[in-house]
Amino acid sequence: MSGRRILITGVGGFVGQHLTRAVAARGDRVFGLDLGAAPGPTREHLTDEHLVDIRDPSRLTEAIAAVRPDAVIHLAGQSSVGRSIERPIETFEANASGTWNLLEAVRATVPQARVLCVGSADIYGPQPEGSRVREDARLFPVSPYGLSKVVADTAAAFYADRFGLDVVRTRSFAHIGPGQTDRFVVPALARQVAEIEMGWQEPVIHVGNLHVTRDLTNVGSVVEAYLALLERGRAGGVYNVCSGQGVKLSDLARLLVQRARVEVRIGVDPGRLRPTDIPYLVGDPTAIARDTGWKAAVHLDHALDQILEEWRARVAEGRSAVP
Repeated sequence: MSGRRILITGVGGFVGQHLTRAVAARGDRVFGLDLGAAPGPTREHLTDEHLVDIRDPSRLTEAIAAVRPDAVIHLAGQSSVGRSIERPIETFEANASGTWNLLEAVRATVPQARVLCVGSADIYGPQPEGSRVREDARLFPVSPYGLSKVVADTAAAFYADRFGLDVVRTRSFAHIGPGQTDRFVVPALARQVAEIEMGWQEPVIHVGNLHVTRDLTNVGSVVEAYLALLERGRAGGVYNVCSGQGVKLSDLARLLVQRARVEVRIGVDPGRLRPTDIPYLVGDPTAIARDTGWKAAVHLDHALDQILEEWRARVAEGRSAVP
C-alpha cells in the first residue's frame, strides 16, 4: 500500500497522532480530518488537513471528494464513557450519525476505497470472569457510549453487505500510551501523581471503581494492528483488537503509586463512580492473529513510565490537561 492516499478522521486525537506518524513513515500520503487543527508535530506528517465536523454530511462529502482517498481510517467520534453519560445525544450524533455520514460519503465519492471503522469493545458489555469474548458474542452495551458504538458497528456491517463497500470493522479494547486525555483512568491517575509531587494536591490520588479488569494494549501496538487490518483484514470482517490478557485497574494504580517520588495513598472518590460499569472485559484475539499475523504488545511498565513522565512535564509547565 506504499504511496497511497490515506485519510484519517480524528487525526488530532490520541490514536490519530500515533497513527499519522506510522502511516507517513511507510511512505503513504496522509490526509487529516478533524474538528480542529491537529497538533504541530502531527501536521508535519500531513499532506493536507480538512477541518470538518463528521456530523455535517455535506461538508464531509465535499472533503472526501477533494481527497479521493484510497483508504480511510475512521477514528473520529466521542470516546469517553463518562462524557457519554453526561451528554448522550452529543455522543450518539458523533459516533452513530457521524459513522453513517462517513460511510455514505465514501459510497457517493470513492466506493472502491477500503474503510477501517474503529469501534469499541464496550459494545459487548459485562463478560463472565475469566472469559475471553469473541466477535460472535451477543452485544449488550451498558452506557450511551457503548450503544452509540453498537449502531456505528451495525451501520458499517450494513454498508459492507448492502452496498458492497470494502469495510473492515474493529472492536478495540483499552489501550494506553502518551498523548491520551486525562478523561481516561490511567492518565488521570498519572496527572494526580505528578501534581502531588509538585505539592499541588494532598498526597492522595482520588479514584473511582478500580475493581474492574480490562484488556490493555500499548497504543503503538494498536496502530500496528490497524495498519495490518488495512492491508490484510477480510472485507466485511470484524476483529477484536486486544491482547487476550486481563489487568486489574487496582494493580495499575498501585504501579503508578510505586513510581511516585513521594509517599502517596489511594482514596475512593464517590464522585468518580459511574452509574454503570463493566466489571470484567477481556477479548479473544484469535481472528486478527489468524488473518493478519498481528499479536498485541503489552509493555505496561514502559507505558506507565512514559505516561507518568509526560504528566510530570505537563504539570511542571503548568498545563493541567491533554486537550
